[in-house]
Formats: sequence, structure tokens, C-alpha cells
Amino acid sequence: MFLSCGDALFDLFADSEAADISHIALNGRIGGSALNVALGLARLGHRSAFFSKVSSDLFGQRIRAFMDRETIDRRFVIDTDRNTTLAMVSLGAGGTPRYDFYIEGTADRSIEPGEIPAAFPDDLAAIHLAGSYSTVAEPTAGALARLVAQEHGRRFISYDPNIRASVIPDLDIWRSRIGATVPFASMVKASEEDLEQVHPGRSIEAVLSGWIEAGAALTVVTLGEKGAVAMTRGGTEVRVPGLSVTVADTVGAGDTFQATMLARLFEAGCLSPEGVASLSEAELSEFLTFAVRAAALTCSRRGADLPRRVDLGLPPLV
Repeated sequence: MFLSCGDALFDLFADSEAADISHIALNGRIGGSALNVALGLARLGHRSAFFSKVSSDLFGQRIRAFMDRETIDRRFVIDTDRNTTLAMVSLGAGGTPRYDFYIEGTADRSIEPGEIPAAFPDDLAAIHLAGSYSTVAEPTAGALARLVAQEHGRRFISYDPNIRASVIPDLDIWRSRIGATVPFASMVKASEEDLEQVHPGRSIEAVLSGWIEAGAALTVVTLGEKGAVAMTRGGTEVRVPGLSVTVADTVGAGDTFQATMLARLFEAGCLSPEGVASLSEAELSEFLTFAVRAAALTCSRRGADLPRRVDLGLPPLV
């Protein structure tokens, strides 16, 4: 089983073509980086659970129903009357999203450290920590820090910083949180845009090797249409090309990449710090290429509509 931890929200896409400027038509879609990864894993046939606080409001009711429909285990979900986080999404060139969050005091930002479960099932193979605002906005940030410290050494920990400077503009806070989390993570994945914000002027290779030195076994940076680059503790370095697709938007692309990498590593029997550290160039290239293909498929769809096994030509899990 996989457990994804962090944000659960509604992305609200505005219809920019509305004829009357006094009206805005909104198309709401369930999102949040952590929930997207849980969704991606479930759609790839794996037992997937989600940990966060979810509201009792209309949006939260929809999130719960969506989790049930997608067979995402919500036994670790904490109920609250706080409102659901909302993200206004405007699309720039190439479908790149800009997010403006309605987030103060909302459900997924209100997890207290004392609400972290003291124990998890033995069959929990991996915990994914999705950054976004979850790992930097208190009290949830402190709660998730406690979670990874508690489970480090027991489970495979993956981490995606997923910078959202519109929520927390102080990039020193992001740098501090990344620096504190990477030593607990077996796999760290970030986007090129993330690195440009928190490590301007540093090469991708320097950042990846720095994360390896800090304790990670596998580090990855996604490069959008240019593919991805990765480095392992064992010294393997791989760069794979991207795919050319007609882009609807890039919402959920990074989460698709993350879920696909976790699923494929697990299916190959490599989901451990030792397993990913010892990946060969051919193996790592295969995993990255497949994850790039999955992310490209999501980019061809509107919103975080992550692929299923059949979409990727994968046989059903036995």
C-alpha cells in the first residue's frame, strides 16, 4: 500500500472567453498534488491511501465521494468543519498554470502534529510527501515533518517540494524546509521551475548531487517538454528526452510522473533505498521514459486527469 500526504483541494478554471465581463464561469476539478499522486497510484492498480484533513463542506463531500469512486483508501482522513482550499487556475503560454489560492485556515492547512497516527499497517510500502503549501504552512508543515521523522527507516519516503511561492513568498522558508526534509527521503523529485526558484544559478547536476549527499538515494528533476534527468547514490546518471504532444494544460503532470515512478519501481521490486540506489543506467532510463510518457498523456487532457494502466498499455496487476 502507498500513502500520499498533503493537500486536497478544488482547482477552479475560469472561462476567459466569457462575453460579459461581469460574469465568471468556473469549472471546478478536484486536485491537490498529494491527492493527485494518490489518484495516480490507484488508477495504476495499486492500493493507495490518503492522509490529510478534509472538510465537511460541499467541496469536501465531493472529495470524499471522489476518493471512494477512485478506490482511494480514506481511513487516515481527518474530518473537520474548516473550509476546503480553493485554487483559481489561470493558464499561461503552453498551458502552464498559475495558481491563486484561497487558503487561510482551510482544512488541509490545519493538521496538528498530535494528529499524526502513531502506527501504520505493516503492508504500507511507501509514503509520499507532496510539498505544495503543505510542507511549509503551519501547523500542517510541522505535522508532516513529524510523520517523516517517525517513519524514516521503516518505509520508503518520496518527496516533491512542488514550490508554490504565491502561498509562501519567502523562498528562504522553502529552502529551509527542503533542506530539513531531503535527509529523510529515499527519492526526491522536483521540477526545473522549482529549482529555478530556490536554487537560481545552480546547475541541475549540482542540486541533484547535493540531495544525494544529504541522504537521498534517488533524485530526479523533470524538465517539461525536454524530459527528465536523474541521479542515484550508486553513481548512475541518466537524462531522457521529452515527448511532443498537443498540450491542454500541464496541471497534474508532475504528480503523474511521481505516481508512475513509484508504481513502476514497486512493480520491479526496486522500491527501497538500496533498490533505487543500485539501478543501472538502462533500468533508470526505462523508468524515467515511461514516467515522461505518462505525464505527457496527462498534459493532453484538461486538469489533473491521470492515466490508468490501460491508457499506458500496461497489463492488469495480478
